[in-house]
Amino acid sequence: MNKGDLINAVAEAAGITKAQAGNAVDAVFGGIENSLKAGDKAAFVGFGTFSTVNKPAREGRNPSTGKTISIAAKTSVKFKAGKSLTDAVN
Repeated sequence: MNKGDLINAVAEAAGITKAQAGNAVDAVFGGIENSLKAGDKAAFVGFGTFSTVNKPAREGRNPSTGKTISIAAKTSVKFKAGKSLTDAVN
């Protein structure tokens, strides 16, 4: 499923236009993004939790040349599936 498929599913399930569903989906994604940018978690009971992890700078190796390179610090997004979602998939 991609974003377009999600918008179509929301529009059909809610009985709204695709434009309205698109705005709703964008609002949900924007809310999650803003929460993560602020350093908070976005938790949805039964579905899962989005959080961030700070990864420090480190040294790595280029596998083809063996040369040492520095890898910059970054913030990664992590998702932990909730029990209901895990049970539904299995």
